[in-house]
Amino acid sequence: MHFKKRSAFFFEMTVKEIIKYLEEWAPKGIAWNKDNVGLQVGDPEIKIKNVLLSLDLKEEVIKTAIKENCNLIITHHPLLYYPLKDLDFSKSSRAKMIERLIKYNITLYSAHTNLDFTKHGVSYQLAKKLSLKNIRFLKNLSENQIKLAVFVPESHVNKVAEAIHQSGGGLIGEYSHCSFRTPGTGTFKGLNESNPAIGKKGVVEFVEEVKLEVIVDKWKLNQVLNAMKKVHPYEEVAYDVFPLKNDNANYGIGAIGELSDSRDTNDFLGFVSSKLKTSTLRYTNSKKKKIKTVAVCGGSCGDLVDEAIKLNADAFITADLKYHTFQDAEGKILLIDAGHYETEAPILDEIKKRLESFLNENNKIKVLKFKGSTNPIVFYNKSGAN
Repeated sequence: MHFKKRSAFFFEMTVKEIIKYLEEWAPKGIAWNKDNVGLQVGDPEIKIKNVLLSLDLKEEVIKTAIKENCNLIITHHPLLYYPLKDLDFSKSSRAKMIERLIKYNITLYSAHTNLDFTKHGVSYQLAKKLSLKNIRFLKNLSENQIKLAVFVPESHVNKVAEAIHQSGGGLIGEYSHCSFRTPGTGTFKGLNESNPAIGKKGVVEFVEEVKLEVIVDKWKLNQVLNAMKKVHPYEEVAYDVFPLKNDNANYGIGAIGELSDSRDTNDFLGFVSSKLKTSTLRYTNSKKKKIKTVAVCGGSCGDLVDEAIKLNADAFITADLKYHTFQDAEGKILLIDAGHYETEAPILDEIKKRLESFLNENNKIKVLKFKGSTNPIVFYNKSGAN
């Protein structure tokens, strides 16, 4: 991506360009279909001054944005999740925050389940926070890819393939430009109003062609087709689109990895408490004496306990677990509820690192992380509230 520079040390950046960069990592197309990810409030065309990151939007976050001259706030949890019945600024706290955002010309953007499901997203960062190695998805997403097969004359196959790859086709895990090519013979006869690129209308032509096949994420299909058609030499392009049930190597739920050294249960609980900066963990015991393989999922992932057990994880760390979920897991796995906020908070450091790298030529724009806590849950113990 190229940006117009104003000087050797400064170029302007719009909110839209930041969003495009983030969504190349965490595309909206992988979000849960009932989620409301993306632009929440504001103008994507405004020039960015500074950026503020927070897990949630609260009044204190907006005050910090105003103080630090931030006109873009990026949150994990969307402000607009449930429909608003009205915008009565005197009654609704959400409506009041919207009023404040508009008044101070601050744009709000949220990356929620798309950030949960992407590689190096929420669960990957939780796994890294716990120093896990060999991190991979706990469960890959599936049925969100298609196979595109297009028939191209041999002379143009590389040009068409490159257009497909440059527009997002042919990505499998850590590999790009993935395709399969099968040579064959294509036939066609141009009718009266045709203008064939090869041969003459009214004549049956036999052309040496290649069947070019690539995997494409569903949400990229239109852009890939447009790019492919733009460089394809034929007036009428012959292609097939096949829905797939494959696991998607690039997107999934949760993460699993290994500790460098095994730990006993009490040692591991203390380690988790220290790493996630929480003095309160809910857990159920396992028959396993040592913890080595650990599964994690930031936020509410109680429905993945069986998946963690199936993959022989010794422990599973997530949040918002129900009583009966603990009951069903007892004796099978060390199941830990470490808190919704606590298991998702590590993602903010990764967003900050990526944005600072993206903006490395621009020493004017600062990326700040909200220093307070937006956690609505307060714990009480004998030493008092925390």
